[in-house]
Amino acid sequence: MTTTPWLHVVGIGEDGLDGLVPATRAVVEAAEVILGGERHHALAEAVQAERIAWPTPFDAMIETIEGLRGKRAVILVTGDPLWFSVGARIGRAIDPAEIVYHPQLSAFQLASARMGWSLPDVETLTVHGRPVEQMIAFIQPDARLLVLTTGAQTPAQIAAFLTERGFGQSKLTVLAAMGGKDELRFDGVAESWDHEVPAFNTLAVECVAAHDAALLPRVPGLADSLFQSDGTMTKQEIRAATVAKLMPMRGALLWDIGCGCGSVAIEWMRAARYARAVGIEPRADRRAMAGANALALGTPKLELVDGSVPAALDGLAAPDAIFIGGGLSRATFEAAWAALRPLGRLVANAVTLESEAELIALHRDFGGDLVKLMVHRAEPVGRLTGWRPGMPVTQLSLVKR
Repeated sequence: MTTTPWLHVVGIGEDGLDGLVPATRAVVEAAEVILGGERHHALAEAVQAERIAWPTPFDAMIETIEGLRGKRAVILVTGDPLWFSVGARIGRAIDPAEIVYHPQLSAFQLASARMGWSLPDVETLTVHGRPVEQMIAFIQPDARLLVLTTGAQTPAQIAAFLTERGFGQSKLTVLAAMGGKDELRFDGVAESWDHEVPAFNTLAVECVAAHDAALLPRVPGLADSLFQSDGTMTKQEIRAATVAKLMPMRGALLWDIGCGCGSVAIEWMRAARYARAVGIEPRADRRAMAGANALALGTPKLELVDGSVPAALDGLAAPDAIFIGGGLSRATFEAAWAALRPLGRLVANAVTLESEAELIALHRDFGGDLVKLMVHRAEPVGRLTGWRPGMPVTQLSLVKR
């Protein structure tokens, strides 16, 4: 049976109906009902149709849209409906075969044209309706960023993030009402940014690092000093090896069991776009440190759960990877292994003899790779220098096939 599309999601720009191709304009003009934000309705005010504003709360949107079945329904959005817009959310709830998408030039395309930047060489981000801190992970020397903002205050917040990390000379450009008769542009540098800008804007950032800027690569292995910690944490070199075995992937979910200050979960989230993590930690002081570290290092969506394993695992979404850094026991391992999705990765680290014995037994029963990792650091020995060993770490890693 062939499904007939009944819903049209139309991207519209500042030039309103005049900017639509004839076929799309005809769809809008023939609509019986149009759903959109206040500015979208204003851009198509010449069309005679029933008007519906975005529902509040926004989660009620799908129910409202479903109620339009049987009518010639149009949803107006800004730019490309499937690029950081509501089109993807609608397509997850309604069969895409019932929807026709009509893309318009996106804010990213317009901004890259204004800046003269090649779009494939730019990081495109959105903090619209999201924690602004998530852009921190993208602050890198010579990086170019295009950011959909939340409002007039966002450029100043991002300027502060840049300045605090030694990128105060970064060039900022705010573009507003692109493609319309009232288009505006504001230029400046992060450390002296003081412009008052319109609420609806797109921010372009050209990152410029000072000689003492913080270097925070996306690959795992951040310096231990970047994390608030009570000393109980997966140290830098061991953490890099651990996250590599966990294999971060786009949109994948990690359970960090006994997450402590959150270092592994944070590195996992930084390493792949849209990677998610749940940190399970029974101590409130360590959860507080993990939350603070997540904000400072650009992973504000780290979810923290108060509880002990295996009971705390009940009700959590099935993960793509699991790290057991604390609370290791056979019961914890078996509960985690059972919950892990196919092709999921599990890594468990041990520093005590008792935990190592548990890993050896698990390796015998479940297989995987069992390795011992040890790091020596050069430190002063009087007036000379010698090697000081860290505690050896036994690591078991498996892939669920």
